[in-house]
Amino acid sequence: MEVEGKEIDLPSSARMAENLDRTSKIPLNIAVTGGSGNGKSSFVNAFRGIDDNDDHAAPTGVRETTIEVKEYPHPNYPNVIFSDLPGIGTTKFPASKYLKLVGFKKFDLFIIISVDRFTENDAKLAKEIKKMGKKFYFVRSRVDIDLQSEQRKKDFSEQKTLAKMREDCVKSLKEHKIESQQVFLVSNHHIHLYDFSLLQDTIERDLPDHMKDALLLQRCSVCVTLNILFTLHQTFLECKIIGFLGVIVVAYQKNVSTNLFPLF
Repeated sequence: MEVEGKEIDLPSSARMAENLDRTSKIPLNIAVTGGSGNGKSSFVNAFRGIDDNDDHAAPTGVRETTIEVKEYPHPNYPNVIFSDLPGIGTTKFPASKYLKLVGFKKFDLFIIISVDRFTENDAKLAKEIKKMGKKFYFVRSRVDIDLQSEQRKKDFSEQKTLAKMREDCVKSLKEHKIESQQVFLVSNHHIHLYDFSLLQDTIERDLPDHMKDALLLQRCSVCVTLNILFTLHQTFLECKIIGFLGVIVVAYQKNVSTNLFPLF
């Protein structure tokens, strides 16, 4: 086949397109877990950038509303799935059988949520996840509610209060033999504040390269067409697939955000 007077190896181009398509469909399964009633469902909605009242939102409530594993795709990335897990330590999901009951092996990374100090069950989860060689993140939610309560005090300082929250969380983890672990302070209703962006950036940074490539391709799916592949093929035929992705990044960096999860 000729494009602008030059021969194009159609089978090679087709294989490149096929490889890119396969890469773009790599799933990312994120488990959101923790104790019962810790705001896991609201967090899932916040991370997906939707309101709790949205038709596609995870159900929320004062009591534990998650009684089985429920999957919720990210609206911008259909292959990014957030799994809202039931609270650990309930009658139906006792700590001793929790990992097996929720099918922990299928998840790529884990977010463990608490509204106060992290518990022994949280620590056990983290240790088991670590044994599997997977990433986990501790999140302390409802920061805004606790800050509002503390504001009534005469000597209130938001900075000192946030530092105390973080210190208490780290201390509770150390009590359960979890050392040097970062804790993210978040509000599910004010995602521009506190550590929500930091959590997003940290997860992005920690993703394996093939998952970063998959997410980036989903961002570029509109602009990456066969015509573009054919045009670039003559110069980059010998490049590996990741090299080609790098070309796409440079070519579209003015139009494509560097964030893999543009939540805000």
